[in-house]
Amino acid sequence: MGVKQITGYIWDEAERLPRNEMRKLQLERLQSCLTRVAKSVPFYRDKLANAGITPGDLGSIDDLARLPFTYKSDLRDNYPFGLFAKPASELVRLHASSGTTGKPTVVGYTQNDIELWSNLVARALAAAGVTSEDVVQNAYGYGLFTGGLGIHYGAEKIGATIVPVSGGNTQRQIMLIQDLSSTVLCCTPSYALVIAEALASEGIHPATLPLKVGIFGAEPWSEEIRHQIQDRLGIPALNIYGLSEVIGPGVAMECPQQVGMHIFEDHFIPEIIDPDTGESLPDGQVGELVFSCVTKEALPLIRYRTRDRTRLIREECACGRTMVRMDRILGRTDDMLIIRGVNVFPSQIETVLLRSAETEPQYQILVDRGDNHLDYLTVVVEAPQSTVGDSDRRGQLQTDLAQELNSALGISCAVRLVGPQEIQRSDGKAIRVIDNRII
Repeated sequence: MGVKQITGYIWDEAERLPRNEMRKLQLERLQSCLTRVAKSVPFYRDKLANAGITPGDLGSIDDLARLPFTYKSDLRDNYPFGLFAKPASELVRLHASSGTTGKPTVVGYTQNDIELWSNLVARALAAAGVTSEDVVQNAYGYGLFTGGLGIHYGAEKIGATIVPVSGGNTQRQIMLIQDLSSTVLCCTPSYALVIAEALASEGIHPATLPLKVGIFGAEPWSEEIRHQIQDRLGIPALNIYGLSEVIGPGVAMECPQQVGMHIFEDHFIPEIIDPDTGESLPDGQVGELVFSCVTKEALPLIRYRTRDRTRLIREECACGRTMVRMDRILGRTDDMLIIRGVNVFPSQIETVLLRSAETEPQYQILVDRGDNHLDYLTVVVEAPQSTVGDSDRRGQLQTDLAQELNSALGISCAVRLVGPQEIQRSDGKAIRVIDNRII
C-alpha cells in the first residue's frame, strides 16, 4: 500500500539555532539550574557539595560530565516530593509512572512547566505536519500516565481539534476515525497494529480513512514494525519520545525524513554514556541516554540516567532543524535479559522475526528455568493460518527462525508458531517478555 506524504514545519526558531549558540544557551541554562537546585533541593545541594562543584565551576557545556548522576532510585528514595524544587503551593499537576515494583515515581509541574510542556509537544506535532485544521485522535492513556494529557495539551496549543478517546475499545476507535474525520492517530505502535488488524477483519481499506499521519511512542519499536504499520495503515509512522521523569512526551520527535528523533536540547541536554563505567561516549556510539532537564521548575533533574539505549546523530537533517537527533530506542539497560550468561535484548529478536514474510508483528518472549537450573528461551510468534495449518511448512519455518535467532543472539532458543490473534493484545504497551524465572 502506498504511504501518504506529509510535510512538517518549524514551530519554534530555537529548533534551528546554530551549534555555537545552542551550546551557549545550554551552558547558561545549566548554570542557572544548578544554582536553583543547590538552593532548594537538599539532595542536589549535598551531591554538588560532595563532588566539590559550584555552578560557576562550569566553563563549558563539556563540563557537564563532571556532575554526578541522578538515578530513578533517587526519586523513589525521596518519594514523593523530596526532589522537588518548588513548594506544593506552586504545583498545578502531579503525574506518576506506574513502575513494576515498589512505589511509583512522582513528577510535578508548575503552571510554567505545563506551558513549557504544551509548547514542546506542539513542536513535536508540528514536525509531523499537524496544524489547526487537523483532528487528532489521542489513543494514549489518560490519567497518571503522562502520554494522554501531554499530547492533549500540545494539540490544543497548535489549535487542532483533539479527540480524547484514550486507549482501548478498538471498534469505537475505528468508528470515531471515520465519523469525526480524524487525520492524526496518536497511540503506541503495538496498538496501531491492533487497529490495523481490526480494519482488515472488517474489510475496511485504510485508503478510505481520513488519517494522514501516525505519531507513535511509549514503547521501543523497530524499523520493521514501522514498515508493518505503514504498509497496513498507509500513513507515515513517526516516532515520538519522552519519559515521565523528564517531562513526558515531547522530549524528542521524528520529522518526516525518518532519520532519528530531534531532541529538544535547549531544554533537555543529552549525553550518551557507557552504562557500566559511566564514561561519556562519542556521537554515533550506542550507549545509555542521559538527560539534564535545565528549564523545568518543579522537578529539574541533573544527568538523569534513563536506562534507554540509543546513539546521538549530529549530521545535518534535510528538514532544517539543527538539533541533535537520537536514534530509535534499541532497548533498555535494565530490561536486558541474561540467558545462560548471554545478554539478550528483545529488539534483537524482533528484528529477526519481522524479516520473515511469513510472520506477523505479534510475538512474545518466554523465559523459563528448567530442573537443571539452566535458562530456556522460547519465542512465540503469530503466522498466517495457511502456514500454521501446514505442519511441514510450520516445522520448517520454526527451524529456520530458531537458526537465525541462534546466529543473531549467540544462544539457542525454541520458536513456536501460533495462528492469528492467539497472542493476547494490549490496549497500551505490548507485553513482549514473560520471565517465569522470577514468579
